[in-house]
Amino acid sequence: MDFTDLHALLHATYGEMMPLCAHMTGIAKGIAGLGALFYIALRIWSSLARAEPIDVFPLLRPFVLGFCIMFFPSVVLGTVNAVLSPVVQGTEKLVHVQQNDLQSLRDQRDKLEEEAYRRDKSRAYLVDDAAWDEKVQEMGFIGPEDAITLAGMYAERTAFNTKRWFVKKIYQALELVYNAASLVIDTLRTFILIVLSILGPIVFGIAVWDGLGGSLSAWFARYISVYLWLPVSSILTALLTKIQVLMISKDIAELQNPGYIPDSGDWYYIVFFLIGIVGFFCVPTVAGWIIEAGGGIGNYGRNVNQTAQRGVQGAYTGGKVTMAGTGAALGNAGGRIKGLLIK
Repeated sequence: MDFTDLHALLHATYGEMMPLCAHMTGIAKGIAGLGALFYIALRIWSSLARAEPIDVFPLLRPFVLGFCIMFFPSVVLGTVNAVLSPVVQGTEKLVHVQQNDLQSLRDQRDKLEEEAYRRDKSRAYLVDDAAWDEKVQEMGFIGPEDAITLAGMYAERTAFNTKRWFVKKIYQALELVYNAASLVIDTLRTFILIVLSILGPIVFGIAVWDGLGGSLSAWFARYISVYLWLPVSSILTALLTKIQVLMISKDIAELQNPGYIPDSGDWYYIVFFLIGIVGFFCVPTVAGWIIEAGGGIGNYGRNVNQTAQRGVQGAYTGGKVTMAGTGAALGNAGGRIKGLLIK
């Protein structure tokens, strides 16, 4: 099972867990019904007390929310997912196209690299066993003086293959961590979406109550923001894959030059895996830029911080004024005492 199958398994898990939100509709109906009673009664009584005509349109809000609660999986989640799923599918197509091109270009580059090593007669024995046997046969009878040369050839070939093996293992390890970071983001996304989906009817029931209507917009904002984690990560993957495609295409163009001799270093590909690992953990922040998911909590925290800063600045200013007044009073008293002593 590869990482593509694991991502598909997470998507299937979300599809299996989404209908569980129907178990919360009973509790949500009770909360919404009690809230609708107070909501409608307050507005009717206030209109009667002011001798004003009753505005019927705002009174329809609890009924609309109740309808959404009763058919939450199909009406709410079905509509939101139907609107957002084309974005996910479009970004995933970008990734698949780039990855297919990358794999074909990798195979072509590896083939050209082996051919380039074989073209260099002085280094062909490092990668080709037939070239190694041919070079040993050219030496003829191996005497004591040739043993040192043969040992040096063994050491050079071993060092060359060890370097290539080491770079390849680092490349594979970072590629594994890169794919694991993508899987972590997708797993957290699936978990949060399942929680929001199952508890969604409760949020709609609470939103009926006066003063708690902001929870409805906050739920939609958070759901859409988390849902967009996957498209954002797919765009990042497509970007990094495209950069690798361009780099490998450049290597292929150089390898097609008969005079070009490649080295065994692929460090620049490893750097992009490191960039991708860091980039995946920035996906939630980037998705939060697309739609603001902070709601009232973010504004509240910002107001608290601003109030605290103003309080600190006021205390600092007040302390400076107090210290200045104290210094002036002490200076005045000291001057009077000095004047009395002179007299």
